[in-house]
This record gives sequence, C-alpha cells and structure tokens, in this order.
Amino acid sequence: MEFDVIIVGGGPAGLSAAIRLRQLAIAAGNDEFMVCVVEKGSEFGAHTLSGAVIEPRALNELIPDWKEKGAPLNVPAIEDRVYMLGSATKATKLPDSIVPASMHNEGNYIVSLGNVVRWLAEQAEELEVMMFPGFAADDILYNDDGSVRGVLTGDMGVAANGEAKPSFEPGYELLGKYTIFAEGCRGHLGKRLISRFALDKDSDPQHYGIGLKELWEVSPEKHEQGVVMHGSGWPLTDTGSSGGWWLYFDENNQVSFGMVIDLSYSNPYMSPFDEMQRLKLHPVIRNVLEGGKRLSYGARALTKGGLNSLPKFTFPGGVLVGDDAGFLNPAKIKGTHTSMKSGMLAAEAIFEALQAGREYDDVVAYSTMYKESWLYQDNYEARNFAPAMHRMGQWMGGAFTFIEQNLLGGKMPL
Repeated sequence: MEFDVIIVGGGPAGLSAAIRLRQLAIAAGNDEFMVCVVEKGSEFGAHTLSGAVIEPRALNELIPDWKEKGAPLNVPAIEDRVYMLGSATKATKLPDSIVPASMHNEGNYIVSLGNVVRWLAEQAEELEVMMFPGFAADDILYNDDGSVRGVLTGDMGVAANGEAKPSFEPGYELLGKYTIFAEGCRGHLGKRLISRFALDKDSDPQHYGIGLKELWEVSPEKHEQGVVMHGSGWPLTDTGSSGGWWLYFDENNQVSFGMVIDLSYSNPYMSPFDEMQRLKLHPVIRNVLEGGKRLSYGARALTKGGLNSLPKFTFPGGVLVGDDAGFLNPAKIKGTHTSMKSGMLAAEAIFEALQAGREYDDVVAYSTMYKESWLYQDNYEARNFAPAMHRMGQWMGGAFTFIEQNLLGGKMPL
C-alpha cells in the first residue's frame, strides 16, 4: 500500500502531523494527498495514560476553533500548590513567590489525555486521514540507497509458540515518500534509526524516567476542581533517588495521581511501584485519596534529557517527532504541547519537500523550522533543569531553577 506520508504512532505528535499535512494539502488544492497513521493500540487513545495538564499553545495553532469543535479541555487550572515532603508526616508548601515560573499553570487545562487523543483522531478522520488502529509497525523498509521507504506491520494470527494459526495474516508493506516516527519514548523503530544513522553522536546522553499514574474518583468534599499539586522529597530521599509527584483535580470528582522517578537511581532495592504506594500514606496525599476509588492505572517511560540530549531528528526518508526524539520540557513536566508542535513542524517541512518534487531525502528544513519556532525557545529555557537537579540535588537544583526561570527568564549563560 502506497501513501504520500506514513505516520507511525497515533499519539499527540503523530495525529498533529497527520492533521497538519491534510490541512496543507487541502489548502493547496491537492485533496488526493494520502496520509496514513498506524497505531498499535486497539483504538486511538488506548495506550495513552490519562490525566495531564496541557498547555494549549500548539492546539491553538493547529485547530484554532477547538472550543467550538468540542475538544475535551473543560477544566482550566486555577491554582498551583507545590510541596516539599520532609518525611512520612512532614510537608512544606512553597510560597508562590519562590515557585519556578515553569511550574505555574495559568492558562493551562487539566485533561484526560486519552480523551484528547481520541478527539484528535476524530479531527484527523474528518480530514480523510487513513487511520489503522490495531496495527503495530514491526520493521522498517529501506530503499537500495539506504533511505527509509516505509514500514512493515506485524503478522497477525500467530500462536504463542510462533506458529501460524488458521487466522494468520502476513504483515502489510506500507510505503511512503516520507515516514514520520511518533512512537513515544524509546520507540523500538526509533531506537534502530538513531543507531543506524548515528543521530545522537553529537548529543549529550539521554535521560529517562518511569512515570506511574493512577486515576481516582474521590469524595466530592475532597475534590477541588482545577487545582494542580506537585511535590518532591520523601519517600525518594530515603533511597537517594530523585523524582516528583502530582495530583491533578479534573472534572467529575476525578483526580490524576502519579509519580515520576529518574531511572538514574542507584539503589538496587528501590522499587518505583512500592515508593508510589508509600507516598499514598503521606497526609498530603492520603487526605485526598482516602475513601476514594481507583479507576485505572498504568506506567510508561519518559524521555527527559531536554535540549542538550536531543538527537538529530531527520534522516533520509523520515523524521522523529514527539517523545521518539525527546521534546518533553522537564522543567514544566509537560510534553503534549511540545509533541504536537514537533509533529506540526515536521508536517510543514515534509509537505514543502513534496511540493518541490522531492522524496526520500533528509528534510533538513524540519530542523531549521524547529530552531526558529517557539518550541526551540521552550526547550532552550528548560535546558539546565535536568542537569541542575542531577548535579545539585532537589533543594539546590530547585534554587538554581528559580533563579534561572524567575529572575533571568531562562537565559542563564550556561
């Protein structure tokens, strides 16, 4: 099956790229321009962990009338609370005046990210993007000159022992003039591409975290819709580990509770899951969750090295977007708006190349557009956050971040 552009991954980055490509094609009078999105989940949003605070900047650009179209951004963030937990019973709420600017969420929305992804998929379908949920991209296809030609989906109807069942169907070859890889953190195809094309040879080592998330329904008297809580310290300080936690108060008495732990921890006895369960016993968390009901839970890896760890994200025949490259802003603890913008920039660069009659080449314009965009500025202002936290610890690193973000506007000459 042949398309103009193939997109691997139906998350915020991949769907934003698909929508932008079709918008550009329709505006250019090329309604036959074919875009395909393959998503391993049974439906779009199936593998998206819900509960996030989203900055709407990219969405404002992609779909300016998103409110009229019913985008599920219903709960504005109205108050930020940041805590340092000193022990299993002690907590210090930081005054707003000393909270880093990147942690302020005025103008942002508390959302179910799964619902946002499903809504984006609906917008893509309305633009006649070819959508293939339930198909995992298993391998990369190359041209004779080594450029990416597309992907091969996985075989279906295979028994646990590897033998074909009566329902066996071989994978499909999906061929495109360009392929956008939007698999998320440590995507199995993205890893191969980074290695094959040595995309990270001029980058700092990447940093990763494990994010554990639970969605709770709490009693109405404990629910404070629109409140955003973040914190760090105990229990991770007991094991010399680093990370942080959050509570986001969404609509319908629902609360997203989660914890991110840096995967640089050195204590072999530290269990991220167990640390999250310990955290629930702290009065700050317990007072919210006690008497409530856990609705769902999950975990995923995060690419959190920031600007200095970004690989080269273009190569012959394709590009990396979203967390496949690592555009997450660790200082804001947000990656949805950055993923969406990266997908949009990639779409614009690729469409420009196709309009010029090119195919299978290195779309360097994507890198140029990135450096001229607000996305680069967003990443640049947060470039020192992760190094400061890792080298100075949470107290000194937090103080450094406050000075850089609040006093110097993210422009410290380091």
